[in-house]
Amino acid sequence: MSGKGALSVVPAGVLTGDNVRKLFDYAKENKFAIPAINVTSSSIVNAVLEAARDINSPIILQVSQGGAAYFAGKGLANGNQEASIAGATAAAHFIRSIAPHYGVPVVLHSDHCAKKLLPWFDGMLDADEAYFKEHGEPLFSSHMLDLSEESKEENIADCVKYFTRMAKINQWLEMEIGITGGEEDGVDNTGVDNASLYTQPEDIYDVYAALSKISPNFSIAAGFGNVHGVYKPGNVKLRPDILGKHQEYTKEKIGGAEKPLYLVFHGGSGSSKEEIREAVVNGVVKMNVDTDTQWAYLTGIRDYVLKKKDYLLTQVGNPDGPDKPNKKYYDPRVWVREGEKTLYTRVKEACADLGNENRN
Repeated sequence: MSGKGALSVVPAGVLTGDNVRKLFDYAKENKFAIPAINVTSSSIVNAVLEAARDINSPIILQVSQGGAAYFAGKGLANGNQEASIAGATAAAHFIRSIAPHYGVPVVLHSDHCAKKLLPWFDGMLDADEAYFKEHGEPLFSSHMLDLSEESKEENIADCVKYFTRMAKINQWLEMEIGITGGEEDGVDNTGVDNASLYTQPEDIYDVYAALSKISPNFSIAAGFGNVHGVYKPGNVKLRPDILGKHQEYTKEKIGGAEKPLYLVFHGGSGSSKEEIREAVVNGVVKMNVDTDTQWAYLTGIRDYVLKKKDYLLTQVGNPDGPDKPNKKYYDPRVWVREGEKTLYTRVKEACADLGNENRN
């Protein structure tokens, strides 16, 4: 165990409670951030953990509402979020059982939950509380409430209500104020006015003032021109300098430490490395990566299928002979692994962009 790395501060495996804060403090002090990769299957979980292990750094695994439903199986009904609840719970148990074997700190998180998806959030909290009764810690490290479509007052009031419940099991909350453009589970902000993509420092402080009375274990996703999805360079006017202003404003108000806020970067796909670096220097500790990793996972499988096409047209018979079997080419463990390899490479790239290399 390194005397200076993250593993000197927190253990390997899924982190909860104050260990989440200790990890984010370590990231803030050392000016790096941790990518949060959306996972929809055990294959993706394993590839991401493999990348984190080999780059020797912590990682965040997160499930969205749609991703959780997929984890449970597309054949399940989800009218009352039952598949999303079951899938999120199953993913969490799987990640908890496998993560320690990779030897890296893992934050287990749920992604965007808009107001209309709150039954999903409630179901996950029920599972967290049941797990807490048995193990003394919640099932998930953290959850994200995205009430950015609501008024500031309603957003903060609902976050206070949920965070009060979560603090009893020492669980981290991520909230969003201001709007991230584009489209994400349950929220379509593709048509919003650009000015609303930039959160005001006063709004950030109002969130801090309300939530810090309950627990220090929360982070804020602030809008600084970021957009979900992938867009042409130049179409997204990112202002990571705004994040520094948020830190300064809250610091002046509370008279406390440098960079008192734990900030989150949403809509990071397609951002320049310079913009990412500036965001990290200004106190971003977590950056969501989904669009780019989805593409990476596809490319490995796509290239394999195109390259091996003549071995994938029939079960028997290929360019090597009419009686040659093709099982070793169409076995899912072969072609799915090709997607895992390209995803693995993209996760390592995301870690490098954020300075998250050899941090354990």
